[in-house]
Amino acid sequence: MVVAANPYASWTGKNIIQQGGNAIDAAVAVQAMLTLVEPQSSGIGGGAFILYWDNKTKTLHTIDAREMAPSQVNPYWFMDGNDPMKWIDAVIGGKSVGVPGVLAGLEHAHKKFGKLDWSVLFEDTIDTSLKGFTVSERLHRLLSMELNKGILEFPASASYFYPAGMPLAEGSKRRNPRLAKTLQGVAEQGTDYFYKGEIAKQIAQAVQNASINPGNLTVEDMANYNVIEREPICGTYRGYRLCGMAPPSSGGINVLQILSMLETFPINQYTYNSVEFAHLYSQATAKAYADRNAFIADSDFTRVPSAALVNDAYLSRRAEGIGLDKRWRKMRPGEPHIQAQWREGMSLELPNTSHISIVDKEGNAVSMTTSIEFMFGSGLMVGGFLLNNQLTDFSFSPSRGNRPVLNRVEPGKRPRSAMSPTMVFDDKGDLSIVVGSPGGSRIISYVAQTLIGMIDWDLNIQQAINMPKLTNRNDYTTLEKGTVMESLQAPLEAKGHKIRIGDLNSGLHGIQIINGTLVGGADPRREGIAVGQ
Repeated sequence: MVVAANPYASWTGKNIIQQGGNAIDAAVAVQAMLTLVEPQSSGIGGGAFILYWDNKTKTLHTIDAREMAPSQVNPYWFMDGNDPMKWIDAVIGGKSVGVPGVLAGLEHAHKKFGKLDWSVLFEDTIDTSLKGFTVSERLHRLLSMELNKGILEFPASASYFYPAGMPLAEGSKRRNPRLAKTLQGVAEQGTDYFYKGEIAKQIAQAVQNASINPGNLTVEDMANYNVIEREPICGTYRGYRLCGMAPPSSGGINVLQILSMLETFPINQYTYNSVEFAHLYSQATAKAYADRNAFIADSDFTRVPSAALVNDAYLSRRAEGIGLDKRWRKMRPGEPHIQAQWREGMSLELPNTSHISIVDKEGNAVSMTTSIEFMFGSGLMVGGFLLNNQLTDFSFSPSRGNRPVLNRVEPGKRPRSAMSPTMVFDDKGDLSIVVGSPGGSRIISYVAQTLIGMIDWDLNIQQAINMPKLTNRNDYTTLEKGTVMESLQAPLEAKGHKIRIGDLNSGLHGIQIINGTLVGGADPRREGIAVGQ
């Protein structure tokens, strides 16, 4: 089964498995296709976190393919004098572009675990790029909104996405021969074509010569990108073992924190739209986000207390401050057995990402969250694909008071992320759930809420994904617009919540394994589908 954010991508993944490929092979093909048909969310110009379950050896591998800051940046990269730049001013152009990592991560995984020849994995996308794909309603709508001014300003992007000055029309055919050429080079020469060849030069030139916010990414930065295999973050919840990604992703830690803090409460006695659940859940998420801002960043650059943050004793202490009888309040970070020498920073993470869930015929699985960050990334287009703006996931201010901010910009560093690719295992150690979501910093909450739906309320994965959402990132509680959640506004306000009603644009994609049967779930809020056999 393959679950991805666009039907073209899901069917491409299934095609690879039918040819004898495995989950890693399918993930490569799916990402290539998403670059073409869902350019607003992810692509080979971005980065990813990849979880791979080797069912034969019963081993979970986690691969950090997050973007990396260029060598010539500094902690004041997004400062304008004494003040941080406005986010919307920083996102467009070369200044925000990090060295893309997703292709390197996928090639690394393919060399270790793939079955089919590398070049085969790009054939569907190359063919579709040359023949044309049908523009979806979502792509047309997002272009019509004109939220990313970069794609209107930069000639390569403007001519591709706005032919004759108009956004690509829904239902029209769009060819992308430049992407076909890029992928053909990658297929024939491997990722050296991307990181050390023609494409590397094009990326460096586009970043350095951008008419808005030129940056300093170099061909040497491209050549020096490295993939990192990290130890997964794992813990238990109601008899299940949950595993996610380690820092610079905060997802593995924070999802586990939320669930662990709620484990002492009888969640199954409440309903998803009850005041009781909403109040407890928002307190737990607020505490997790407080810890996220205080303690989590790229662990290669600072000491991140990962083990302490998911320690049972620590989370039991954190849970003591949660209760139905307690008014909602802004939470402080905990004290996970270290003396904090850092200050919280401010970074804005936008909900334009994609998630891929795959289980192959041998039971191997991929949970991969991939992103170019903002809608259409930096707006810069090279070789038929868009470049990311992931450097804006760093804190713009390098310090607060006299202490440095943990997630400040530094050369070679990877920005903190909320991406939360997750796998869940039953009490026998067998894979049970593969899930993840786009959604910016709210990803953590979307994934945790979906797991509660499945584990506490015995919903199948599609029912859990469909549930109306609520989020609280230690600020205000957002209730999903147009759902029964809106009825909770008054009772939650009485408990101290600041309430906002808004769109919660999750894009959850997952697979549940029940007695050997695969059940797929695709978020109705977007256009993805589950394809299996």
